[in-house]
Amino acid sequence: MSPIEQVILNKKTQVNPIWIMRQAGRYLPEFREIRKRNTDFIKLCLDPNLSTEITLQPLKRFDLDAAIIFSDILILPFGFKQKVEFKKNFGPILGDLNLEQISKVTENDFIQRVKPVYEAINLVKNNKITKNKSTIGFVGAPWTLLVYIINKQSPKLKLKDNFFKDFSLIKQTLEIIEKFLKIHIKNQINSGAEIIQIFDSWAGLLDDKDLDFYVYNPTHSLVKYVQSLNVPVICFPRGIKNYKNYCETVKPDAICIDYEIDPIKIQKEIRIPIQGGMDPKILLTDKDILKREATKYLDIFKDHPYIFNLGHGVLPETDPNMMDYLVKTVKDY
Repeated sequence: MSPIEQVILNKKTQVNPIWIMRQAGRYLPEFREIRKRNTDFIKLCLDPNLSTEITLQPLKRFDLDAAIIFSDILILPFGFKQKVEFKKNFGPILGDLNLEQISKVTENDFIQRVKPVYEAINLVKNNKITKNKSTIGFVGAPWTLLVYIINKQSPKLKLKDNFFKDFSLIKQTLEIIEKFLKIHIKNQINSGAEIIQIFDSWAGLLDDKDLDFYVYNPTHSLVKYVQSLNVPVICFPRGIKNYKNYCETVKPDAICIDYEIDPIKIQKEIRIPIQGGMDPKILLTDKDILKREATKYLDIFKDHPYIFNLGHGVLPETDPNMMDYLVKTVKDY
């Protein structure tokens, strides 16, 4: 059993595993080399050999405890035939939502479109580099995918004014998202994913009164589904104010916290294993600050099952040497 699974399943507190969200990506020069030659991001995610190579890059450099597959949460709408492209310096742009077309997409159609993701997971799981490490698969949460699918771009500034106007469309779309998420999760697990992480990147956009319908209920359904396949699930509801309420309602096996939440409050309120917390910007400072901040989280959670991670993905301008220092700091704690 890998150190991360020991923490999640056996609630061990004497191990300090570490993996980092977006650990395979833009801050690594070897990734930037591949990206230069492969400008179509979706195509890159759907090249099993390159996706495997990118997934393993950080594990060749750092003593991390997990490989998280190089993919994207928007592989899901791509799989059910909504147009998805990534524009440089802008982010994802999605095509119009055609429910009639999507409703004709079968499970087999979807699997054929995204099959290279499963091939990559299998290659990663069976690589000698990942021996005694966890292979993590992931999906976007239903709410976050709904945001991209209907907003058609990142809501970094805000949701479009008419976002909530067609409730019937929203309800149908959420049902489609949930159906294909379960297919995507099952195939990742069948291919070798030992843990699933659910990213709810835009959970913080909602008012409390809307959380039940858009976040708690659909995510709880997914969590139950993953657990029915005997695989642990980590949830990351970024920007949510009440983590205690989230954990009691959604019931994941572990919760990933963001950097805007007080870790001491979390330690007092939450019983399940915790992951994450540190601000990715700390990696842009110096080694003294980095050591102090990393140690703060390790101290707070020293008697609580804890997986070290950041409170969001590693930033592109991060120096790989700082990442190396962070991993060593955690391992030496």
